[in-house]
Amino acid sequence: MTTPTLTGPNQSVSRATDARVSVRDLRVRYSEAEPLVLDGVDLDLHSGETVALLGSSGSGKSTLMKALTGFAPITSGDVRVGDVDVARLRRGQLRDLRAGVGQVFQQFNLIGRLSVLTNVLTGSLHQAGPVNVFGTFRSADRRRALELLDRVGIAHKAEAEARSLSGGQQQRVAIARALMQNPRVILADEPVASLDPKMSRTVLELLQSIARDEGIPVLVSLHVLPLALAHSDRIVGLRHGEIVVSGRTADLDAEQLAPVYEIDEEEEED
Repeated sequence: MTTPTLTGPNQSVSRATDARVSVRDLRVRYSEAEPLVLDGVDLDLHSGETVALLGSSGSGKSTLMKALTGFAPITSGDVRVGDVDVARLRRGQLRDLRAGVGQVFQQFNLIGRLSVLTNVLTGSLHQAGPVNVFGTFRSADRRRALELLDRVGIAHKAEAEARSLSGGQQQRVAIARALMQNPRVILADEPVASLDPKMSRTVLELLQSIARDEGIPVLVSLHVLPLALAHSDRIVGLRHGEIVVSGRTADLDAEQLAPVYEIDEEEEED
């Protein structure tokens, strides 16, 4: 299949020196008996940009995100977050890496019985130390958490239990928690899959504004093509573990992105 790559003929060969995250020729296989989940993937994430990762279920989107933090095996290739070679990290070093990567999930992953403020403060635990699990968060961290809640538009819910909030509100808390880590990059894996269309747009607008205003690259995986076209700077499309589309969002349309969701003849027969 011809890949309509619109970002320049040499991008897959040369490494961008200003990339916060850089992936070259990444292959991932979970076991020798299984096929490759990712096959020859190249990706750069730059400061201030939002990159939408498109693909059907099983295309490798979640595996790519896991490879960036060492949760998926790097069978071959090169993955770097900042100047860190992810494949060479040991367990303790991986914990340090993950503490610097903000992650936003479909199911929010909040502690429902704790307050919104405390949930955000958990994003500072790696830096502040385990004693803070017992509630003795530093004043500076509390001020920062409140500032972040204001940034995502939900400071008025700081003392409410997280489980009392709507889905969209909980996702904004999760974004504030990710920012509390002072992340190098934010990985948002299907962050709007459980939200209604209006709140989906609100959350994606928030993520894009954070990328732009804070200079933090955001990689967001999505299923819905119109959302990707409306709320990203670049789009990368995966199919069967390979990149089939890559380009600036402004240069792409639904027809050019069709290869991401094409159905193979053998799939039609199933």
